Amino acid sequence: MRIGFDTKRGFLNRTGLGNYSRWLINALVKYQPANQYLLYTPKVKPGIYSPDQPTQTRTPKSKFFTSKWRSSGIVKDLKRDDVELYHGLSHELPIGINKTGIKSVVTVHDLIFMRFPQYFGRINRWIYRNKLVHACRVADKIIAISQKTKDDLIELLGTSPDKIEVIYQSCDDSFRKPQSAEQKQAVKTKYNLPNQYLLNVGTIEPRKNLLLAVKAFAQTEDIKLVVVGKPTAYLDEVKTYINQNDLADRVIFLHQVQFHELPAIYQQAICFIYPSRYEGFGIPILEALSSGVPVIGATGSCLEEAGGPDSLYTDPDNEFQLAGHIHRVLTDESLRQNMIAQGLQYSLNFADDKLAAQHAELYKKVLNNA
Repeated sequence: MRIGFDTKRGFLNRTGLGNYSRWLINALVKYQPANQYLLYTPKVKPGIYSPDQPTQTRTPKSKFFTSKWRSSGIVKDLKRDDVELYHGLSHELPIGINKTGIKSVVTVHDLIFMRFPQYFGRINRWIYRNKLVHACRVADKIIAISQKTKDDLIELLGTSPDKIEVIYQSCDDSFRKPQSAEQKQAVKTKYNLPNQYLLNVGTIEPRKNLLLAVKAFAQTEDIKLVVVGKPTAYLDEVKTYINQNDLADRVIFLHQVQFHELPAIYQQAICFIYPSRYEGFGIPILEALSSGVPVIGATGSCLEEAGGPDSLYTDPDNEFQLAGHIHRVLTDESLRQNMIAQGLQYSLNFADDKLAAQHAELYKKVLNNA
């Protein structure tokens, strides 16, 4: 099969959708090498992504109007390159692709802009909705990265369930590899990490619900909380609570951690706390499980899918329930060790070879239905 990908995010974004794009393409190249993979991006930003060979990278001839090229002009290049199937990796497909004979698949990660519209400007909501509605309408198949995302597509957009396939994503393989004592110590020294700490990783924004984690953490003693993530205005609200409750010396914020340093930070944590109100999947939870760290997530979206039956889950509005879960993990070593063992076992469900095979099988089905 000759497959094209929309890899703008992979070449330009260091987190989130960029990580997903890089992970999937690398997994396909490694475990499904019989196919040809062509990567389309409006530009390449140095230092973010060097695709595994033998992929081919395509950019527009002109440096101008690259957004228009990605949204429609790319179709001519896809035809020129004899692409059989085009995969939009982040909610979008180019206009006119359904008139070319080229089959298409789109990945939908979440419908946050519809579930929590208050976090988005009106113009952005309009743009996101129009792009998603178009992609879901013209795509031959839709990949939802969780059952929750599939349910939201059916409920909020009226998409036919028969058109949607749930295929999970995985995390970077580095989280599965035990870090050496030297690697751990280097990170510990660089960021002045304590000997024991609870961990939270993710953009510091209202939806991620860090304030609940801080309120619950405040009910514990003799342990610190390390927060890794990009700050937003919401951080001021969190810090106000921290200062009012004399917690400043117990909460450590790290805003510019390098990706390759994350595994060592995860693997030295006592417990990972992620009380997000809504996620498309919850990659940080899988990163924690793969790192051998017990997880406490939140109910209400798809985190149970990422964390499995042996992680603990809290109501995202109940700080006392979360505090109780934290206390159990900190005081019951048997429970903690069982969560680690079962979490590692559950994380194998998201092995790269399995997920790459599922994607390749879906591509075949789409092409065979031509």
